[in-house]
Amino acid sequence: MTATDLTANAAAPERAGRPTPSAGGRPKKLRAGNRRKQAVFRWVVVTVVLIFFALPLIALLDFSTRLRNGSRNWDSWQPIIHLATATDAASQEIRAGLVNSLYLVVLTIAIMLVILVPTMVWVRLRVPKLRRAMEFISLLPLTIPAVVLVVGLAPIYRKISNILSINSIWLCFVYAILVLPFAYRSLDAGLEGIDTKTLSEAARSLGASWGQVLFRIVLPNIKSALISACFISLALVFGEYTIASLLGRKNLQTAVFIVGQGDAKTAAGLALVALLFVFVLLFALSFVGNSRRRAKKVTGTPTVGSAPGGPAPVGPAGIAPLAGVESNMAEPITASSTTGTRTT
Repeated sequence: MTATDLTANAAAPERAGRPTPSAGGRPKKLRAGNRRKQAVFRWVVVTVVLIFFALPLIALLDFSTRLRNGSRNWDSWQPIIHLATATDAASQEIRAGLVNSLYLVVLTIAIMLVILVPTMVWVRLRVPKLRRAMEFISLLPLTIPAVVLVVGLAPIYRKISNILSINSIWLCFVYAILVLPFAYRSLDAGLEGIDTKTLSEAARSLGASWGQVLFRIVLPNIKSALISACFISLALVFGEYTIASLLGRKNLQTAVFIVGQGDAKTAAGLALVALLFVFVLLFALSFVGNSRRRAKKVTGTPTVGSAPGGPAPVGPAGIAPLAGVESNMAEPITASSTTGTRTT
């Protein structure tokens, strides 16, 4: 081997560890350029979407405040601004529809959660083969038109009117059916993100009852999905008109229609307020999910056998021992390497 070969072999490792302009510099510039292009594209898309949704809202505001001579005033907004104290017919109609819609929101969400959450958890734990059938049943309200639903539900609500009353709050039963597809998909996504079977088995091995498994293990882990289902249900109930109108009941949307027959500008202002209210709620939903994900990254997950002063020790699959419940697990057993005996 010549001196030239020795020199080339000695310089080879140094050249191999040194990044070349084509291997290091150019890809970094390309990635930075791609990131800038993606950021610009995202902002363009967001701007177009905001303009698309803002134009109808601006048109509603313009129509509700413009007079024929071109001037503007807020007279048509007085029944909305003084909703709690006004005694005119429009304010009373709006107030009655709003109160009924608030009651319907609470009852619909309660019925939806009571029926869906335990059923979905039970199906995942006991009969996972029924998940497809349950998903198909939950999607049926999307395929059946509202008019057809009213035709089938009219005799049922005639019986409900005779047994209970003709109050509009009993629309909660049909609204619980309408929100079923959207709430099911939201809750299913939340349950899909956790290992429900492992968590429940670990909690049961620590002595937890099925009620504790549901309320202290499953529900805290799907909090974001629960909030999503509630917000989506709220938006649907506040915006529903067809079934309430055909069944002769009163909610916020039927109140908007009735007020619009006498004063279209007040109805436009009320529609604008309702749209903004639902938009703010749905916009807040994204921050709820993001804050929960950020909290998980910051706090992390406690580990088994934490050091003194650290997080409390946890059981199998990261389940902390439940307060007031004695553990069924025996103390750890160690084998002596010298005597061959076992001590507890």
